[in-house]
Amino acid sequence: MAQCVQSVQEFVQDSFVPMVAVLCSEEAERVTRKNNLNFAELLRPFCRLTSEGHIRDPNNQMQVVKNLRICVNNVATSPNTASSALSPAQRRMLNEVVLSCQPQEGAVSHVITAGDYNLNFSATTPWFETYRENFLQSMPASEHEFLNHYLACLLVVSSTESVPVEQFLKLSQEQHRIQHSGEYTNPRWFIPNTLKYYVLLHDMNEGDEQRAETVYEDMKQRYGSQGCYLLKMNSRTFSDEVDEQIPDPWSQYLHRSNLQNQVLYCTFPCVLGGLPSMNELSLQHCFLSDGVPNSLESHPLQLDTVSTSGSLYTLGAVNTDPKTGARDPESLPGISGSHGVCLTLNDHDHIRQFLQEFTFRGLLPHIEKNIRQLNDQLVSRKGLSRSLFTATKKWFGGGKVPEKSISEPKSTCGLLYPPEAPELQIRKMADLCFLVQHYELAYNCYHTAKKDFLSDQAMLYAAGALEMAAVSAFLQAGAPRPYPAHYMDTAIQTYRDVCKNMVLAERCALLSAEILKSQSKYSEAATLLIKMTSEDSDLRSALLLEQAAHCFINMRIPMVRKFAFHMILAGHRFSKAGQKRHALRCYCQAMQVYKERGWSLAEDHINFTIGRQSFTLRQPENAVTAFREILTNDSRQTATQQGAFLREYLFVYKVTTSVIAGNEVDLPPLPLPCILSSATRIYFGHDRRLAEGEKQAATHVSLDQEYDQDLAAMWCNLEEQLVAASNRGIVPVNFQPTQCCLNSQTDNLRSPLAVVEEPIIVELTFRNPLKVSLALSNLSLLWRFTANAASPSETSDESSITNEETLSLGVTNRKHISLALGFVFLSQLHTHIADFSLYTGQQTLDLIVVRGRQDLKIQGPRLNQTKEDKMLVRHGPDHRLDPIITPPMPLMEVFFLQFPTALLCGEIRKAYVEFCNVSSVALCGLRVVSTHPHFFTFGSQATTPLSPSSTENCSAYKTMVAPPQSNWVASEVLVSPEDFSQLSGVMEIPIDGNTLQPGESTQLPLWLRGPDQEGVHEISFLFYYESTEKGLKMSHRVLRHTVFICASRSLSVQASACRSSVPPHHSQDDKGSGGTLVFIDVENINTSEAGVQEFHIVQVSSSSQHWRLHKCINPAKDKDCKLTSRERAKLCFRATRCKPLQATSDAVQKYTFADLNLGNEQIISSSTPCGDFFFRGCWTSESQRVNVAPSGRSSSNKSQSSVSTEDTDINNIVKKCNELDLNIIVIWKAYVVEDNKQLILEGQLHVALQTIGKEACSLLPKEEAQEMVLLKFKSELPPPVVLPSAELSQLIKSNLHYPETYTHPFVQDSICVVPVTLTLSNCSLAQVDVIIELRHKSTCQESLEVHSSFTWVGQTEYKLQLKPQEVLCLTLRACFLQAGVYNLNTPRVLAKPARLGAMCETSQQTASPALIIINNA
Repeated sequence: MAQCVQSVQEFVQDSFVPMVAVLCSEEAERVTRKNNLNFAELLRPFCRLTSEGHIRDPNNQMQVVKNLRICVNNVATSPNTASSALSPAQRRMLNEVVLSCQPQEGAVSHVITAGDYNLNFSATTPWFETYRENFLQSMPASEHEFLNHYLACLLVVSSTESVPVEQFLKLSQEQHRIQHSGEYTNPRWFIPNTLKYYVLLHDMNEGDEQRAETVYEDMKQRYGSQGCYLLKMNSRTFSDEVDEQIPDPWSQYLHRSNLQNQVLYCTFPCVLGGLPSMNELSLQHCFLSDGVPNSLESHPLQLDTVSTSGSLYTLGAVNTDPKTGARDPESLPGISGSHGVCLTLNDHDHIRQFLQEFTFRGLLPHIEKNIRQLNDQLVSRKGLSRSLFTATKKWFGGGKVPEKSISEPKSTCGLLYPPEAPELQIRKMADLCFLVQHYELAYNCYHTAKKDFLSDQAMLYAAGALEMAAVSAFLQAGAPRPYPAHYMDTAIQTYRDVCKNMVLAERCALLSAEILKSQSKYSEAATLLIKMTSEDSDLRSALLLEQAAHCFINMRIPMVRKFAFHMILAGHRFSKAGQKRHALRCYCQAMQVYKERGWSLAEDHINFTIGRQSFTLRQPENAVTAFREILTNDSRQTATQQGAFLREYLFVYKVTTSVIAGNEVDLPPLPLPCILSSATRIYFGHDRRLAEGEKQAATHVSLDQEYDQDLAAMWCNLEEQLVAASNRGIVPVNFQPTQCCLNSQTDNLRSPLAVVEEPIIVELTFRNPLKVSLALSNLSLLWRFTANAASPSETSDESSITNEETLSLGVTNRKHISLALGFVFLSQLHTHIADFSLYTGQQTLDLIVVRGRQDLKIQGPRLNQTKEDKMLVRHGPDHRLDPIITPPMPLMEVFFLQFPTALLCGEIRKAYVEFCNVSSVALCGLRVVSTHPHFFTFGSQATTPLSPSSTENCSAYKTMVAPPQSNWVASEVLVSPEDFSQLSGVMEIPIDGNTLQPGESTQLPLWLRGPDQEGVHEISFLFYYESTEKGLKMSHRVLRHTVFICASRSLSVQASACRSSVPPHHSQDDKGSGGTLVFIDVENINTSEAGVQEFHIVQVSSSSQHWRLHKCINPAKDKDCKLTSRERAKLCFRATRCKPLQATSDAVQKYTFADLNLGNEQIISSSTPCGDFFFRGCWTSESQRVNVAPSGRSSSNKSQSSVSTEDTDINNIVKKCNELDLNIIVIWKAYVVEDNKQLILEGQLHVALQTIGKEACSLLPKEEAQEMVLLKFKSELPPPVVLPSAELSQLIKSNLHYPETYTHPFVQDSICVVPVTLTLSNCSLAQVDVIIELRHKSTCQESLEVHSSFTWVGQTEYKLQLKPQEVLCLTLRACFLQAGVYNLNTPRVLAKPARLGAMCETSQQTASPALIIINNA
């Protein structure tokens, strides 16, 4: 249960207090009415005694009475008997007190944390305490107990009476008549001899004080000093009211007293002592409406619970009694105005002293005397047996059998005892002891009476005894015995099930629950409260369910879900009882548990109820918020239920927005349909022209394209290259890549730039989460802007034009809507609201159309940079809806003509590109960059015609008639790379004047070369241009274009080179017949996909800074080289170094182009487009090698990093030794049949020979997946000994010169000596140490097949040092003993670089066997 202001002991004590009646004369009532109070109300704030009282028990032991409170009421008579249920008037009174007690705004709330729940609710429930207090005070007196029977009666007479004693006598006789005449069952009196206390009321402003004292002395003589009192009051006049402010202690009691008096007047219409009754009009004004139409008259709780013993008076009967008369509104208790205006603080003390005197000198001695009398009767009973006592009981009761109640059958309440029954005397003594806080004696008496009642099957009496026995046991000081909760359970069950008395059962449950709560037995208390809920009283059930919910949440381990569930039940019963505010509060508290926990259906029910209750309480804003929660999230309700929710929401929303007229910014937001703000896309740009005829427009960017992170990074990289090229190779610090289409994945940290007078397209994504169709109309965007000239923000009155007048969203559908904006001013723009009209998709007669808006609040990406960002959830800004409008900028469109979609690998094709300036600003600085820079070129010469030619056999190359040459010797041209200025990735587009004026267009030729690798290639172009006006916020603009080229196979070229075996000194002639041999294998790998019939190799060219193709030494006489499918041709060429005369200082960087034509035409390979594609291909290969090299170095492991610098020197030496750097260009023509026409296609393939002995191919090698290597956890071994590289065997080239035949007369001379010359050539660019061993015997199989019985004579070992590229000749002598065939290639040549002293020599490669024939003369 909730926390209470009072402790449980105070609550139980105040529930049962001594009752005192009041009878006043008319004059005394007039005196008290000066204070807007009657006499009972006058005493009520002072009824709690601050001093301790004392009584002696039957054992003459002193008992202390602490904090005693008495209850003083006016006497109201009624012939009705007590009912087992509350009257309708009492129910209305309880309903009103609960309705009037609402939670205070700003009150301290209770926060509890249970698991991951954080609940915030009121710790106290004052409405429940108020209900409980009024319920206990309004309970009718019952015959089976005496706790609420009157113990005494105050007879009040004014001193202004002519004969006060006579008035006292009249009042005394009236009291005696009411108690003993038998006409009235109410009020009930505790004992026959009721204490009468005579009070003389003296008005200090009217009466004679001396006369009052005289009358008081006479009273003391008549009634004794302990039976009367002189109360002086009204010491203050009305004129003193302004001078002194007196506290008003009556205000907190008046409302409660007013409601109780209503019940009193409605139930007991006859009020004695001259008190008039309440009229109907006053009664209606006493009920509170609390802003809600009063529906109490028709409330379902107002059931007629008429007792079988008689009917209750209704409210209408109040005014039908002619004896009651009319009552002046001023005399109504609780009337508005000041109370106690004639009383001073001394008068307050007089009243407090009077009550203390009455209680201590009158009431407590009277109770003590009656306890002794009753105890004497009980003592005389103890010694008797049960049988004798039965006879005594019959004698004591006049020999009468206990009567059975006529109106209450035995099965319900059991027996009905007469007033003189001994069992009732025991109960009466127990009640007296309980009222004066003698709980131990009270418990014993209750326990004794309980046994007697049970033996007589008097269940109503037994239940009352059990109830009070349990309470007495709990209130005993020191707790000598535990609280008997089972007594209470039995009593509640008996009241409810046997006696059918829910009023007494409810009182018993309230007491027991409070006691159990004080003992922290929250589970038992909750169970007890839940059992007391029933259908006969919604208000009681609601209050008890709410308290049960508080029990669950206050347990040691809070039961959160049970708390929420019972709060829902309490809210439902509050709603049925007409307590709308309390119902709303319960549902809101329960919502804390169910919200965002996956209980979607429960959330919908709670929100729907909150919405309805809020709307009923005239809180439309809260109602709209609650209904919005139902429609915002994905609902699991049926379509019918969702439709009902939607109609309710639209109705409430329309009522809420009816006061708003015309101002769209102030419209409340609509939750439907859901705008996926993060999916909002912004497009900057105009609608581009489509392709016209053969023209193909640049693709650029559109909203139809999906965003790709890798593509965005690629475009950003291309734009950085362009910006760096236009800024002398440096990218500015404030560089911001162009983003034409913004979405959730783009970088939106900065405000985007938009150009004035160019449209901005905003694409919104709407989603319908319901199963009910929705329809939108009149969509528009609202924005606010900050102009450059004015700093304050203004809200525009214009609405953007929408291209969707009506949009229909189907069930759980998602649609995109594009809204276009156009601006003719420079500003900072903030788009923040989507405005539209919403109505249901069904065309029904009750169609509801509402106008609303939705805020476009886009949450930026989550920050994850600092430690605080990682620990907290922080989001960065997102400015995609905040563009900055900039001055006019140029706008360019690009069109392509004769642009192919399919090419052969290496095919050269000529196309045209057209640039159009469609803006009003001139553009300049036109550049382009591509992901495949070797795919296209604009050429380096301006002699190309600007108009396209449709001649089928028009060659893209610059050709000339081949000159007659003998022996197929190449023609040479020396070209500098500077002649081809477009060697970087960025290419400047050569337009006239480097400027394109507004509305002007130009057309340029474009050469294309098919990719070397087959397949579909995605090739991207990025065009860059600037405005002729500098210093603008937008420095440049770009245009994107993406093409897909399907490359088919053509030819495969494989080339290799090897050193010629001709001695160097034999190849120094002008013809250059010596050097290096180049072998080229050309294979037709085309599969006739493109209708290719055959390929013709028309020319082989070379380009290098150091080497050149000199002569074709192909043995075939036919110059025309034709290749059909899968045919292969082998060509052999001799390559020589460039002439020394060409190696001048200014020609170091120049390339020598050598053309060897195999047909009738010679193609100038050093011109456009052959030279362009060659140099762009070389630049692309070098850039790729540069990009790969750092990653290769960074991935080297520890063993590689531990290699000494000597290994690097070895690699350099080997590289320089075998370096060739010769580029081969194979130019071909292909004959294709297409549409019954024969076309001639041209192309070129490139092969780069870098090293002698290594084969190079025009096709890129396919990447093979790396094999997975198992990890081996072993200790690191010492680095292995680095063996000499196999390529070091090519440092020295050796040749033997000797006569092929030699004749010697062995008969005359047995020894034949033949001179042999050994030529050593240093092929490297470093000094080499050489060792020649002549005694070495070859183990080669070829040398063993011939005679080897010869020997070298003279010096058999030489140690030499050859300078770079030095040629040295040694003269050797071979000695033969007989004729035969001998292999002279037996000398062993060892060599090593001179600088590597620690390295062993490497055996050099030798030529083929050198055979000599020795003849005998």
